[in-house]
Amino acid sequence: MDIRAAEISAILKDQIKSFGQEAEVSEVGQVLSVGDGIARVYGLDNVQAGEMVEFPGGIRGMALNLESDNVGVVIFGSDRTIKEGDTVKRTGAIVEVPVGKGLLGRVVDPLGNPIDGKGPIESSEMRRVDVKAPGILPRKSVHEPMSTGLKAIDALIPVGRGQRELVIGDRQTGKTAIILDTFLNQKSLHSTDNEDDKLYCIYVAIGQKRSTVAQFVKTLEEAGALEYSIVVAATASDAAPLQFLAPFAGCAMGEYFRDNSMHALIGYDDLTKQAVAYRQMSLLLRRPPGREAFPGDVFYLHSRLLERAAKLNDDHGKGSLTALPVIETQGNDVSAFIPTNVISITDGQIFLETDLFYQGIRPAV
Repeated sequence: MDIRAAEISAILKDQIKSFGQEAEVSEVGQVLSVGDGIARVYGLDNVQAGEMVEFPGGIRGMALNLESDNVGVVIFGSDRTIKEGDTVKRTGAIVEVPVGKGLLGRVVDPLGNPIDGKGPIESSEMRRVDVKAPGILPRKSVHEPMSTGLKAIDALIPVGRGQRELVIGDRQTGKTAIILDTFLNQKSLHSTDNEDDKLYCIYVAIGQKRSTVAQFVKTLEEAGALEYSIVVAATASDAAPLQFLAPFAGCAMGEYFRDNSMHALIGYDDLTKQAVAYRQMSLLLRRPPGREAFPGDVFYLHSRLLERAAKLNDDHGKGSLTALPVIETQGNDVSAFIPTNVISITDGQIFLETDLFYQGIRPAV
């Protein structure tokens, strides 16, 4: 005889109604199974999609799949300490991160926790990581230049504040170097007191080696550029849900500057690895795969992220958020699924070629 957990629970709920404990039943769930960073949780009847839940030991997770008799939760961190039968609590909050100028000069994880050993972060405001992009009316056409400091780019394919310019190329062609140079080039603007000129920088490292991120931060620090930069790092050893979340967390931090009449620049390095992390999560959540085994909404994953980079009009504070997403190609194949998706979302591309790089033409545009 096949007894389903949902039926048992329905009977039990009827039994305990007279004790007035319905709230307890709906706000707390139990882990049915856990593995590969995904927990199947039973009993969180009123949980929202994208809501943060808490496991024993303070480990957080996000409810992604809401099914008829259970909830698929992705775990932000290690799932080793979570076991079947553990209690899961709702937090009532959609995933949020701290934002503000208190984050400048710091290295944080995708949940906003400091990972640079410089003590707690002073932040007065929290923002949701996944919000709607500005509509058509608050926007204004891009008209202010965002100088990268690289003559090949500024002279031939200039980038404006509020634009989305894709940096695309094979591995080891200097994609990260373009972002690093652009960050370092903003130092002269920060030596003035004019807030309109300043460009705050956010670097999102997705699936990078820890040594690479440490080197990037060290270079910024030595050049005095870390004081106006934020680094959000989800390294290769972090769980896939954290790599998926990192760009959204960095974007929320950038939107704080955009919405408060300031200007920010965000580099996502790189979105290929975010798509791979999202594919891993989706397959484990048993969502149907599409082309190259990516889920059907992988285009929406990147479009909703990059549409948040915008130039706002004077009525909305004339702030801007400029995005430099990075895509890594395999053998210069720009017709693969993820590269074509992101090319169609962005306003232009900086295409780096291996041949030029080895000829000593750097940046290899």
